[in-house]
Amino acid sequence: MALHNLESIVDRIRISLDAKNAARDAALARSRELIRFCANAIRAAHRNEFAEAAELLTSAKTLAATMVEDLAGYPDLYHAGYTQDALKEYAEANITIALVQGQALPEPEPLGVEYPAYLNGMGEAAGELRRYALDALRSGNIATAETMLAAMDDIYDTLVTIDFPDALTGGLRRTTDMVRGVLERTRGDLTVAARQQRLEEALKDFESRFSV
Repeated sequence: MALHNLESIVDRIRISLDAKNAARDAALARSRELIRFCANAIRAAHRNEFAEAAELLTSAKTLAATMVEDLAGYPDLYHAGYTQDALKEYAEANITIALVQGQALPEPEPLGVEYPAYLNGMGEAAGELRRYALDALRSGNIATAETMLAAMDDIYDTLVTIDFPDALTGGLRRTTDMVRGVLERTRGDLTVAARQQRLEEALKDFESRFSV
């Protein structure tokens, strides 16, 4: 019979697809968990709870490494949107937490993150730096806000030079456009805050000179 091997062929295919489906389900669960760890780490950093942020990043690192390792045999799942989005969030968390502490940028290779995800994570980190800058402005800490603005400037000036098709960069142009808008708003907020501070200082000086 011409189809005598049909059953064995389909059995092999079914076993392969079962394994791939299990890997996909695990990757989806891990990607959601990884994003949660990263979001909580960033929240901790905004509260200046850097020890907690470091612990969360350590857990995220283990989870990211496991996810990547488990997908080694499934490159299409590794490059799927949900996997790369989770790794982008992982890069964003590491970059944000390093920069708000004045530390060097973490590099993509030790993080185990592909370059497009890393670049997009860097761009998203600029949004978190804006939030940190605004918190600093509310507490009257203009120097910290200026430091965050300078880092955002550097990020934008770098990302705008990555002139490659979106298919290669994971939609980096859209992220870069977002960074430009965030940067401009933050610069405006900082300018207003600095003027207000100078005005308050001038008023205090005037009052001290002419107080009875």
